[in-house]
Amino acid sequence: MSQGTIDRRAVVATLLKDPGDLLVVTGLGAATYDAGAAGDRPENFYLWGAMGGAVMIGLGLAIAQPTRRVLVITGDGEMLMGMGSLATVAAQAPDNFAVAVLDNGQFGETGAQRSHTGLTTDLAAVAAACGWPSVSTLRTMAEVEAISPRLRRERLFTVIKISPAEVPRFLPPRDGAKLTARMHQALGIVGDP
Repeated sequence: MSQGTIDRRAVVATLLKDPGDLLVVTGLGAATYDAGAAGDRPENFYLWGAMGGAVMIGLGLAIAQPTRRVLVITGDGEMLMGMGSLATVAAQAPDNFAVAVLDNGQFGETGAQRSHTGLTTDLAAVAAACGWPSVSTLRTMAEVEAISPRLRRERLFTVIKISPAEVPRFLPPRDGAKLTARMHQALGIVGDP
């Protein structure tokens, strides 16, 4: 499988341009760094150690907040670890939910070893086989720009082939309790949920 060439920071900045009330859940590592760099906000929920859990946390948020759009941005390694979540989301079929996978074909957080997507695994094909109604694989910024509005209105799973090049890290807030509290405040949840 070929590696991507587009800059992941530019991809995430495009996906999160003018977010409005979009709720964003990020997988650990690059997705979190890049979402924070695009603009830290209370509606962003960053995962700092729950590898494999981003899609399920996003699903829970989409079910709990059916009038809000939820976008999960995660990496290929994190998505591979939580691959079973693709079947669960397809079965639940939330109309307010989308996933964008930043796929560099590497396990970036553990030393850039080649990931399964850099070898044989096609995550878009897996999502389609699980029953997602719309899947895509993107290789250019023009495709990213075209799909960005669709991620805000459709139940869509997209794989974005990004360059494995490192970019400077931007570290958004890391305190899980504070991230939860500020998300609750942004959602108007008062007291203990």
